Amino acid sequence: MQDFAAEEDRSFSTDQDLLVFGQRLRHLRRTAGLTLVDLGERVGRAPSQLSLLENGHREPKLSLLRSLADALGCTVDDLMSKKPPNRRAELEIAVEQAQLDPLYQRLSLPPLKAGKRMPTEALEHVAGLYEELKRRETKQVATPEEARKANAQLRHTMREHGNYFPEIEKAAAEILDKVGYHGGALSEGVIQSIATHLGYGLRFVNDLPRSVRSVTDMHHQRIFLRRESLGMHSPRTILLQTLGHLTLGHSQPRDFADFLRQRVEANYFAAAVLVPEKTAVPFLQKAKADRDLAVEDLRDVYSVSYEMAAHRFTNLATQYLDLVCHFVRNDETGIIYKAYENDGLVFPTDASGAIEGQRMCRHWAGRQVFASPDRYSTYYQYTDKPGATHWCVAHVDPSRGRDFAITLGVPYTESRWFRGRDTTNHSQSKCPNGECCQRPPADLANRWQGMVWPSARAHSHVLAALPSDTFPGVDEADVYRFLEDHDA
Repeated sequence: MQDFAAEEDRSFSTDQDLLVFGQRLRHLRRTAGLTLVDLGERVGRAPSQLSLLENGHREPKLSLLRSLADALGCTVDDLMSKKPPNRRAELEIAVEQAQLDPLYQRLSLPPLKAGKRMPTEALEHVAGLYEELKRRETKQVATPEEARKANAQLRHTMREHGNYFPEIEKAAAEILDKVGYHGGALSEGVIQSIATHLGYGLRFVNDLPRSVRSVTDMHHQRIFLRRESLGMHSPRTILLQTLGHLTLGHSQPRDFADFLRQRVEANYFAAAVLVPEKTAVPFLQKAKADRDLAVEDLRDVYSVSYEMAAHRFTNLATQYLDLVCHFVRNDETGIIYKAYENDGLVFPTDASGAIEGQRMCRHWAGRQVFASPDRYSTYYQYTDKPGATHWCVAHVDPSRGRDFAITLGVPYTESRWFRGRDTTNHSQSKCPNGECCQRPPADLANRWQGMVWPSARAHSHVLAALPSDTFPGVDEADVYRFLEDHDA
C-alpha cells in the first residue's frame, strides 16, 4: 500500500529532492572546512563523483549516505532534509527549476548557470520575474474587486451559520462509518480506503503542473498528486479536499463565487474527516468542563496542523460549546490571509467589506507573537479593543519561505474556559481606525513626510486589496520609526 509520508528507504522522489540534497551536502562540507578531495578520501569516492552528487546529477546509495554523514559529523536525516540549507541555495534551486518550465523555455534565453559568483540579488530578480511570468500566464477567473466581494459574502454566510455546516458534517461522518473508522488520528490506510470506496485510485507523480494541488481524471477515475507537501497542505489533506469535491457532488463552478464556495466546502470536508465531529465534540466538551480548552491538544490528538485544529475549533465552538470566537491567519507584516469572526471583533476592511489583504493592528496577538522571545511557542494575550477586550492564543506555523501566525480569540468573559487565561501579556488597540499604529505619530510625520522613498515589497495574495497609501503596501509608520531610530 502506498504511503503519503517520505519513504523509509531514503529514496529521492523528485529531481528537486536531488538538488536540495546536493545543496545540503555542499553546505555541510564547506561548514566542516573540507574540499571535495578531502571528503572523497574520507568516504572512498573520487571528487568527480561527489561533484555529481552536489550538483544534483546522481542519487547516492544508502551506504554512501551513512559514510558521508559520519565524515561530516552529522546525521543522515540532516543530509536528507527537504529544506534548503539557506536562502541562497533555495534561490539557486528555484532558478534551475524555472529553466525547465516550458513557459520559461519559450523565451529562448541562453542557459543561466547560478554559479557562486552570481550575486544573490540577481537570483532574487530571476526567480521573481519567473513568478510574475507565471502569474501573468494564468488566466484570471475574476477581477480583484469581484474576488474580494465574493470572499466577503462567503464570510457573511459562514458567520450566519456559526461556521458550522451540518450537511458536510453528515457526509464526512457517513463516509468514515463506511470505511470502519473507530476514533483517534486517521491512518493512511483509512484515508486510502475512502478513495477506494469512492471508486478512485491514487497516482503519485513528479510532474504535476505547478499551478495545481491535484488532478482528478474522472474518466479513468484516478487522482494524481505529489508526495511532498505544498506549502501548509500535506498530501493527505490535499487528497481529502479532492475527495470532498467528489463526495459533495460539486460540478464545474459557474463563477468565482461558486468556485470559492466549493473550495471552502471541500476544505471543511477534509477537516471534518481528519477531526471527526463524533469524537472531537466530547473531547472539547470535557476540556471545557475542566477549564482546559487548548488548540494544541486538538492538534496533537488528531495529528493535524495547528491551523486546521484552530479552524476546526471554530466549526464546533458555537454549535457545541456555546462559544463565539474569531480566527485569523496573517504574515509577519500583519497582512491578513484568512479570517472569521462571530464574536464582534471588528477587522480592518476595504470598501467592498473584504478583510483579506488588509493589515491588522500591530498590537494584536497575531503580530505580537512574532516579537515574543520564542515565536514558535504558544503565545497568549489580552487585548483591549474599541468596545471589548479579547483573549487570544497565537501560534506561528513555520513553513518554507514564510511564517504565518494562526490566532484563535474569544471575548474576555469566555477566557475562563481556556488554558493560558492567566497570562500577563496585555495590550491596547484603537484599530481598525488606524489611529494607534497604522498612522505615523504627528511629530514623526511632520519630520519625515516628503523626505522618504521606500521600495515596497510585492504582495502576491490573490485577494489582497491595494492599500491607498502614498507607497502602496508600505507601512509608513514602520518606515518613519525606523528612520527615527537610525537618525543618530
